[in-house]
Amino acid sequence: MNVLAGLRQALSSVIRGKPDAVELLLVGLLSRGHVLVEDVPGVGKTTLAKALARSLDLAFSRVQCTPDLLPSDILGANVLDPRDGSLSFHRGPVFTQVLLVDETNRASPRTQSGLLEAMNEGQVTVDGTSHRLPDPFFVIATQNPVDYQGTYPLPLAQLDRFLVRLSMGYPDEGEELEILFARQVADPLESVTPVAGAAELLAAQEAVRQVRLEKDVARYLLAVVRTTRSHPEIELGISPRGALALFRASQARALLAGRDWVGPDDVQALAVPVMAHRVMTTAQATYGGRSPRDVIEEIVGSLDVPT
Repeated sequence: MNVLAGLRQALSSVIRGKPDAVELLLVGLLSRGHVLVEDVPGVGKTTLAKALARSLDLAFSRVQCTPDLLPSDILGANVLDPRDGSLSFHRGPVFTQVLLVDETNRASPRTQSGLLEAMNEGQVTVDGTSHRLPDPFFVIATQNPVDYQGTYPLPLAQLDRFLVRLSMGYPDEGEELEILFARQVADPLESVTPVAGAAELLAAQEAVRQVRLEKDVARYLLAVVRTTRSHPEIELGISPRGALALFRASQARALLAGRDWVGPDDVQALAVPVMAHRVMTTAQATYGGRSPRDVIEEIVGSLDVPT
């Protein structure tokens, strides 16, 4: 699809040398999921979110999480009008199309949980009344994996709500040199223009669901998922929701590649970004220096690939 190629090009012009991060972001967007970006400050997480919103001409809001942030600061609240004693709902920043939740692990668990209904059901409930969110609605949450002072780690049940977790990492020397000169006169973000709109995005999201996934590939996908539930180094494996997330993400990756069918390579490429944050390894594996990424890569490498 020309729209997807234009969108990828627009994001790559701002975030240089990170094609994998751009692809995973688009996979999450096309799958109607949400993305968790886990990385150190200053590598372009906020820029990436803003560039995405501008490229699609979508409404954008940013929430900076702090320990004293309340759910109402994100969702909104009913406000009393002293003139007539009536209550009116004042919408919070969640009522947007692209929401950047910066340093989400600095918010209290109560505030973190306030986002779950919005991410799962596309609505928020305040004082017993439900309010629909715009469609499309896409959350990009960030967290700093290094600084743990004043943070509340996201529980596994909440991490499971993110379709993809990605890390951008530092650019290499050549890319960082290009970044310096690209921003010598102006910020490249200012030159980003829309390549499509909400209608085109919704059409692309619908097209993802039409991508074919043959039974043999589906069985391979389930073999990867089910092995996490019996692996000796994994205490808590992938849920059916995680299996569906890998299914949908594989469809999105195939569409981004210009295909109307899913191959085993799509499942392999997305196994870690979709699954690593959803599993809990045993204490023995952790003490032995084995991360969820290591275990999942081992699982993928050990299974027979359908031809």
